[in-house]
Amino acid sequence: MSKKKSEKPAAPGKIGQTPAEDVKEERKDNKEKVDNAVEALRKENEELKASVAKEKDDYLRLMADFENFRRHSAEAKLELVGTANADIIKGILPVLDDCERALKMLSEADDKVALEGTGLIYNKLMAYLKTKGLEVIKAKDEKFDTDFHEAVAQIPVPEEERKGLVFDVVQTGYTLSGKVIRYAKVVVGI
Repeated sequence: MSKKKSEKPAAPGKIGQTPAEDVKEERKDNKEKVDNAVEALRKENEELKASVAKEKDDYLRLMADFENFRRHSAEAKLELVGTANADIIKGILPVLDDCERALKMLSEADDKVALEGTGLIYNKLMAYLKTKGLEVIKAKDEKFDTDFHEAVAQIPVPEEERKGLVFDVVQTGYTLSGKVIRYAKVVVGI
């Protein structure tokens, strides 16, 4: 009986390759797979970094827009309150005019008590309005300025140095927080 040599199963590699060559080829295949996987991960990493950078930029822009919106809203609210204050104070100006006329008439009369009482009321009202930003426009003997004065009449004056100056004030002018709310109506010397 002859012994038959048992045949070994063929290696998974190419026919005629030694096991060492099979291992080398398998390593080469594995290296290619790993390199491909690493490259894919690098691409994915770059895409994710770009995506995060875009999202961060969008977030910062959104926050800046929101901050601008808040600031504009606050400014609009302050402007609205200021406009409401200006309207209320404009409505009170005729009362101030009446008080000034009453003080002028009472100063010519003999009733000192009425003059004192009217003066107290006028002073309290003016003090309150000054706390709200109301200021009287100085006009008498000032140089005529179209930014603050409205000429209602002109009068010839003999003195050369009084020409162009306000000779008389017909109606007092006022500013509220630096803005003119009523021009002073004046008579100008020419």
